Amino acid sequence: MPMFNPSSLLRPISRLLPCPLCSSSLQMQHGVCHDCWEQLPWYRQTVERQELDIHVACGYQYPIDRIIQQFKYEQQLNYQQLLTASILTLRLPKVQAIVPMPISTERLIERGYNQSLVIAKILARELNVPVWQPVIRLAQHSQKGLSRLERLNQIEMQFQPILTERRRYRRVLMLDDVVTTGSSLSALAQALTRLGCQHIFAACIAAAETA
Repeated sequence: MPMFNPSSLLRPISRLLPCPLCSSSLQMQHGVCHDCWEQLPWYRQTVERQELDIHVACGYQYPIDRIIQQFKYEQQLNYQQLLTASILTLRLPKVQAIVPMPISTERLIERGYNQSLVIAKILARELNVPVWQPVIRLAQHSQKGLSRLERLNQIEMQFQPILTERRRYRRVLMLDDVVTTGSSLSALAQALTRLGCQHIFAACIAAAETA
């Protein structure tokens, strides 16, 4: 599958199209009509997962769940404006850099892009801070038959800090699309700590219920 270049998609084109959620031809706001924007399952609070306070824009409910799925798995990159705008409704802390949730090389080849990186680039421009990717993520192995502790340890081992990274930041914002248990964000935070980060914050578009 060829790699997609999200930046090649022209934002003005979306303004000429009807609302992707209700097909209305009303004036667009962040890629959807005003009514659909207002009716998103807004949450705009923090949730605590794995001892992390995570800023969350929405609950993982319709239509935001479907929007994220299409953006992530079906290459519907026209939603990038809406998803970034949802993050910008949050009271985000002041940081020196944004760290998108890394994905493995296998996932990158499969999808063609890292959905969190797409959002992070737009968000970074809005906040006037750099995107920082100092952690790589190894391929995930099957967790079938593993205990909870073994699963957590396996997730932590996936995140490997690039110790030769020259840029260093103390205050960073981790960015992901959906948080459930928070295990991936926790593992990423641990890797960032090894790189000298002292204040690590997290933000997600949506939070899903834990089992």
